Amino acid sequence: MTTFTVWKYDDAGRADEAERILRDAAHEGLVEIHDTAVVSWPQGDARPTTHHGHEDTKKGTGWGALWGFVFGLLFFMPLIGAAAGAAIGAASKSLNGLGIKESDLDTLRAQITQGTSALFAVTEGADLDRLGERVHGLGGSLILTNLTDAEKKNLLEVVD
Repeated sequence: MTTFTVWKYDDAGRADEAERILRDAAHEGLVEIHDTAVVSWPQGDARPTTHHGHEDTKKGTGWGALWGFVFGLLFFMPLIGAAAGAAIGAASKSLNGLGIKESDLDTLRAQITQGTSALFAVTEGADLDRLGERVHGLGGSLILTNLTDAEKKNLLEVVD
């Protein structure tokens, strides 16, 4: 099953560290990564920085467009103001097909603030026990996933 997760960290650089750990785990066959993206928002910066980690240039263009769309809705469109409200609503509805609801965008916007970072990951077939050992102690919190409640509970038990 393909899993979409967003992990938030209370440190502007911690999501980069989590992404490196996830990539190392993928090289060892513990998880298949379709793509990742990192948002880092150092204290005092007006906006966050973003980057996505797809290594395949052909597929990376598509992933880059998706992440650009999501991050535009999250961090840049709200700055335009009320006049863009209808456009934001229409654009966020298009994410429903991906399992990302407007309420999810609101949650992400509220949680990812100055001084934090977030790892967005699209993965498949994770060995949660072994992967959990790798990310244990990073202090991240799961703020969005398409996992069922039972799967989410199991994931959180492993990484806490």
